[in-house]
Amino acid sequence: MGKRRLLFYTPSLSGGGAERVWAVIASALARRGHDVTFAVDFQSDDNAEYLDRAVPRVVLARSHRRSLSELTRLVRRERFDVIFPAVGACDLKALAAAALAGRHTAVVLSYHGYYENETGRLSRAKFRLTALLTRLAARAVCVSDGLRRDVVERWGGDPKRCVRIYNPIHAEAPRPIPTMADLAARPDTILAVGRLIPIKGFDRLLRAFARLDRPQARLVILGQGEEHDRLLALAAELGVADRFELPGYVTRPWTWYAAAKCLALSSRFEAFGNVVVEALAAGLPVVATACDGPREILADPRHGTLVPIDDVAAMAAALEATLAAPGDPLPRIARAHDFSVAVAADAYETLIDEVVAAHPVTARA
Repeated sequence: MGKRRLLFYTPSLSGGGAERVWAVIASALARRGHDVTFAVDFQSDDNAEYLDRAVPRVVLARSHRRSLSELTRLVRRERFDVIFPAVGACDLKALAAAALAGRHTAVVLSYHGYYENETGRLSRAKFRLTALLTRLAARAVCVSDGLRRDVVERWGGDPKRCVRIYNPIHAEAPRPIPTMADLAARPDTILAVGRLIPIKGFDRLLRAFARLDRPQARLVILGQGEEHDRLLALAAELGVADRFELPGYVTRPWTWYAAAKCLALSSRFEAFGNVVVEALAAGLPVVATACDGPREILADPRHGTLVPIDDVAAMAAALEATLAAPGDPLPRIARAHDFSVAVAADAYETLIDEVVAAHPVTARA
């Protein structure tokens, strides 16, 4: 494919999975020779190290009105082939900026989670306007088949323009690769990773952990958020506070994976599950609630165990069995390769070629 001018746009590079994904895929496309610019509304460097230093970063403005104005100027000046917005109101502003700039620049929307994941007024408006927005946009990327189905069937998205591209997962390979014996010999440490918010179900995970008949087991949750104090109080109430850790958000969690015996994902909604693939890349078994993303990633029982959402007893039983027999790391590491950055970059390049062929950049008369 030819060299393309691409704009990736997200509110910031704060500590979220979608922000990290956008930095990773933007960097991968830049390394393949594309002219990539990364725009944010405000500075936040939690995930900045995932953005290649060769990719210019443009800071717009915090307010929606000012950021839309600055984004419109940027689009008018730079003549991008495709704009890739993600998170919050960025999709709405990207469509508006392309129209206001007087250019038929293609905009590819992205859906990284469900309506229930969103808290902002404009973020939720995006879902309610999906039927219209997916017809105005060149395409809409959904990060799992389950999310695409939700966007099309529940929100009226145009099925011809909604496509599934799995997230690219950048994870450091374990050195050395653990064997079955290595995993079995590790302490009974259960790792969970995610924002400390109700939808992640960490309260249910804590209750499941408290049921284990393993007095030396530990539960570590990496992340930050509004549930921090409530989770600490719940751990004290359940009598496991001395075996429960909340280290905060960790930019490079690879050493935590290398020390854990399994990963637990307790979400009530999960469109994909970046941390599931990160755990597989480290050779870890995964115990996850049967949300759309984990169901697609953990299709083979060798990779992990799925349990019903909010079922504390089933989660506890699966954790007990997994700690007792963590299994073979090699099939999991092989599965993680299906979600590599290279695989995702290939998919995005194919999409870009299709979009540019159908939407060449022109200035209106």
